[in-house]
Amino acid sequence: MNARRRGAGGVLRGLSGLLAGGLVALLVALGIAWYVADRTGTSGPGVPTLVWHAVAAVAAVVAQRYADRHRGAGGVVAAAAVIVIAAVLLTTQWFF
Repeated sequence: MNARRRGAGGVLRGLSGLLAGGLVALLVALGIAWYVADRTGTSGPGVPTLVWHAVAAVAAVVAQRYADRHRGAGGVVAAAAVIVIAAVLLTTQWFF
């Protein structure tokens, strides 16, 4: 189904799904970086960083599952929550 037929809610859910998947992929990459850094004795992401990324990834996936299963306002709010979660995590952990 193309974006025009899905409407704004479908496009929003698509974007939020992409972000939720990206947060999971980022968590996996950071986990690998932490493991390698720990084994080689170099600096890498710390445990608090991993915890924050894990919390954000789980929250985003839960919200995305809700958004994918509920049409209407509830699904839109859940999809928007994923976008907010990603924005807050990236802003607080990567930009500041």
